[in-house]
Amino acid sequence: MWNKLATKESVEKTIMALKANGVTALFVESGEAAKKKVLEMIPSGAEVMNMTSVTLDTIGLPKELNESGKFNSVRAKLMDEKVSAREKKHLGAAPEWTVGSVHAVTENGKAVIASNTGSQLPAYAYGADHVIWVVGTQKIVKDLDEARKRVYEYVLPLESERAKKAYGVPGSAVNKFLVFNKEVQPERIKMILVGEVVGF
Repeated sequence: MWNKLATKESVEKTIMALKANGVTALFVESGEAAKKKVLEMIPSGAEVMNMTSVTLDTIGLPKELNESGKFNSVRAKLMDEKVSAREKKHLGAAPEWTVGSVHAVTENGKAVIASNTGSQLPAYAYGADHVIWVVGTQKIVKDLDEARKRVYEYVLPLESERAKKAYGVPGSAVNKFLVFNKEVQPERIKMILVGEVVGF
């Protein structure tokens, strides 16, 4: 149920609702097209932070953002042991550009992000000057009730398995839950909806 691509009508309805809520939304057919679109949107030399995201990993975007030399990678600074933990929080909370995904988007234009630590939420909610979300259309749901069900029934078990393998922890948890109702800064947030199952 939670991994089925949305219909064309549902995608169009969602795009219109997102735009009404201040989020610039567009549709591309494939993950490869989404990757190309993101790289077109971000100016060369810009400061960029990619959030941990299976979606971004699936389309190969982190490598381009962090290793191509085209951008000022915040992620690279976070890996630097000489940078203090306090400074890393500052860097991650307010980058010039941040790229990531969401866990559900409703047909009436609301986005939902669940998090264990909350590390990606400050940049999404306010700190970043520009936010790009890459979102497979299998994440489109009817309303916030369905969004919550998608997070707890589908996303959380998969993320727990990923976290076990990646970090050697017992699992993950929905400790922070952000509902994005509307964006008040014009053109700040862009959502690229993808006509392929990318991420979960």
